[in-house]
Amino acid sequence: MINLTKIVAAILVLLAIALGGYAWMLGRQAPAKTAVTAATPSDRPQSQQAPTYPVVVAAKPLPAGQAIPADALRIERLTVNPAGAFQEVATATGRVPVIDLSEGSPLMDNQLVSGLALRVGEGERAVAIKADEIMGVGNKIQPGDFVDVFITLKSDGKDVDRSQARLLLSRKRVLAFGSASVDGLPSKTTDKQQQQAQRTEAPRTAVLAVSVDDVNRLTIGDATGRLMLALRNPNDMAEPDPKLFADLPTALQPASLRPGEPRRAPLEGLDRAQAGLTAIDLVTGGKATAGRPALTEARAISTGTRAPQSGTARGGLQVEVIRGDRSETMSY
Repeated sequence: MINLTKIVAAILVLLAIALGGYAWMLGRQAPAKTAVTAATPSDRPQSQQAPTYPVVVAAKPLPAGQAIPADALRIERLTVNPAGAFQEVATATGRVPVIDLSEGSPLMDNQLVSGLALRVGEGERAVAIKADEIMGVGNKIQPGDFVDVFITLKSDGKDVDRSQARLLLSRKRVLAFGSASVDGLPSKTTDKQQQQAQRTEAPRTAVLAVSVDDVNRLTIGDATGRLMLALRNPNDMAEPDPKLFADLPTALQPASLRPGEPRRAPLEGLDRAQAGLTAIDLVTGGKATAGRPALTEARAISTGTRAPQSGTARGGLQVEVIRGDRSETMSY
């Protein structure tokens, strides 16, 4: 019994010595760790600092509505990488800001012109016209297709034989049909049910890319007649020869030439668009009418009787011309 007590006492003594040695070792290591921890913030390596990102910024003030030249941009390294920022100058060159940007401002995609406007070529305009299932080829037209635009001008009453249908514009590109568009941007509507309703809703408008001097034809044709879109193969490049037909007269006449002034070239582009087109000239093809006054409003009317025949000429469609408080009826 005495031997067992001695053994237990020896074990306890050895255990106490071991615990004391372990405590002594911990006491020596604690100051060293504290010193290392205190030195960490100041001695952090350069590679562990906050990362930077290349971001395109304005090298000088950028006015809204003007294309950005390459020398107006530079790349700076920032500690943040904003969503929509550019990393290369080439990708932002030529874009157009929608707001004024100050020097040093990061260039963001949402600050630049986007959407359908970028799909309109130089000298073109995007024009919307009324659409339905019939005129839209059974709603089979898709953005990016090419179409011919036909117009139907229908006379009233007994003058049905004077109705006409003809090609108005040839090979025009469809930019949008209904809610579908060539820019491919998703709908701004976040509600899934509303998005589904937009997809199933019958298209009511078609947006065509039209040269600026043909916008008058399209708009006045949409207002005075019925338009029909004819879908065509994009590889079919055939177009009518404009030399075979006389140009329609313009609503505004060019200013008279001064003595010695050289002859002007035919009106084109914006000049022809500003000169305009009258409904009567669109219907008649610009046939000269003796003493025709300047028109401010014209509309086809049904008289119920035919004009007296003279030789082979027959009475046909009549047009009422309204000038202020005066009204005059002309036949053609």
